[in-house]
Amino acid sequence: MKLRMNPYLVMDGNAREAIDFYVSALGAEVLGIQSFGEMPANPEFPLPEGAKDRISHALLKVGETNLMLSDTFPGTPHEKGNHVTICITTDSKEASRTIYDALEKGGRASMPLQETFWSPAYGIVIDQYGVTFHVTTETGQ
Repeated sequence: MKLRMNPYLVMDGNAREAIDFYVSALGAEVLGIQSFGEMPANPEFPLPEGAKDRISHALLKVGETNLMLSDTFPGTPHEKGNHVTICITTDSKEASRTIYDALEKGGRASMPLQETFWSPAYGIVIDQYGVTFHVTTETGQ
């Protein structure tokens, strides 16, 4: 099983500004940026007009490390302590399920592990120590 862990920064509407800052301050290379407005529409979660330019996901390369960033979805609380999380990437849905379930014991699900348009298995879980993990499976697996 392949397993990768990356820091994931959650911003409050200023992710684009933070990306520019990390490019300048750390020599980061932008590998990809996607806004909420570029995501496929979901009638169950209509996108407020003010959210379209917010970043749903960005990937930067800083030296040998991947750094991920996103903005909060409007209305989602942004508090000190939940703005730095860890993204765990696996190469199989089964591995993602095992890790997600293990982290959820004594903790709680923030987003159930499910198929998304970018991953066959993605979810967010807060472990028993209050650490937030994004668990994702690389596509094509």
